[in-house]
Amino acid sequence: MGNFTENYFKLLKNVINKINQLSKDRVPFLFIIDFDFENPVILPLTEVDPNNILFSISGATNAQYNSSKSKNELELKIYPVQKERYIKAFNHVQNHISHGDSFLLNLTLPSLIETNLSLKEIFLRSDAKYKLWLRNKFVVFSPEIFVQTRERKITSFPMKGTIDASLPDAKNKLLNSKKELAEHYTIVDLIRNDLSMVAKNVKVEKFRYIDHVKTNRGGLLQMSSEISGELPANYNECIGNILFKILPAGSISGAPKRKTLEVIEEAEQYKRGFYTGIVGIFDGYNIDSGVMIRYIEQTPEGMIYKSGGGITAQSNVDEEYQELIDKIYIPI
Repeated sequence: MGNFTENYFKLLKNVINKINQLSKDRVPFLFIIDFDFENPVILPLTEVDPNNILFSISGATNAQYNSSKSKNELELKIYPVQKERYIKAFNHVQNHISHGDSFLLNLTLPSLIETNLSLKEIFLRSDAKYKLWLRNKFVVFSPEIFVQTRERKITSFPMKGTIDASLPDAKNKLLNSKKELAEHYTIVDLIRNDLSMVAKNVKVEKFRYIDHVKTNRGGLLQMSSEISGELPANYNECIGNILFKILPAGSISGAPKRKTLEVIEEAEQYKRGFYTGIVGIFDGYNIDSGVMIRYIEQTPEGMIYKSGGGITAQSNVDEEYQELIDKIYIPI
């Protein structure tokens, strides 16, 4: 996110203004914002072509699920990113952490996969709170909320901390992990600071609750917190400003955010694209949005699954590499 140009800032301004105008006019719309803010999509819901874009946001969808005839049992082969590449990126991150440049950094890398299902079939058959399909490009099936609004209340639910649910005493292991606790405290502080830029009376409503996520490879336990604040009375006239002030999502970048984003670019050496961006809808009154994790992209080399996890000073490279692999799943 380091190469800013005049055209970049012009695009950003136009996108923010479009969101502000649509929300001010109470026009329901879909927004898809990529990690680098280079290819955002803002469309009134009446203009979303289901032949090219399918979405499901907390159950609100434009998809016809009875059109999915395929009931083939899912086949998924995983070819994880080479461990040598991961170790090199991990060591780069740890070097910056040791110098105080970052306290928490979300390190991600791409892995090749093979599956017998198309991107559209995965969209139609997967079970997730936030789903998105872009024809010939990618599919997302994410469990993570970015922000939601209800009247003047804005709420975020950062997700940090994952463990294989089949492990003995998995829940207590996750809750009692010093590394996971440090990571979660950091992300909660970051989100509190982010929301404080757009809202007043920011507070932690729930701290470290556990969700169970079903996958084709078994279950995962994931840890989240709930943080809320009070928006200004005219918030529906400046939703574009609100969103871009708190993007990119803290849970998939790190802290402190600005410097951490520079280290991410150096360490990962690939384009995230829409992965770890956000998708959501404005229904005429409120927004509901998710972070685009759990993401499969169609490329000339085949299907790519992008995944990763938070790195702190306490992180173990073997455990973090395994977490990257554990997160390569399809919730069918």
